[in-house]
Amino acid sequence: MEEPHADLLRLADLPIGASAHIVEIRGGRALTRRLLGLGLRIGSLVTVLHHRGQGVVVSNGETRVALGGGVAEKLRVRRQGPGA
Repeated sequence: MEEPHADLLRLADLPIGASAHIVEIRGGRALTRRLLGLGLRIGSLVTVLHHRGQGVVVSNGETRVALGGGVAEKLRVRRQGPGA
């Protein structure tokens, strides 16, 4: 039997230029609220712009957001477009 989220990746694992939808936040309520304040929620389409150590810089529409490695590890995404 196949896992329902077997195709999910950590945001930290996406290569530069890849786009993906946020599918799951593996953190508590505080993390979810913090991400909402940054304009990121389940269903948001993000594109990886840079890797900064363990963290990433992503774009969400016209907004750029820098996320630390701990946060990038807790976000599960589904790739969008070629190579998905």
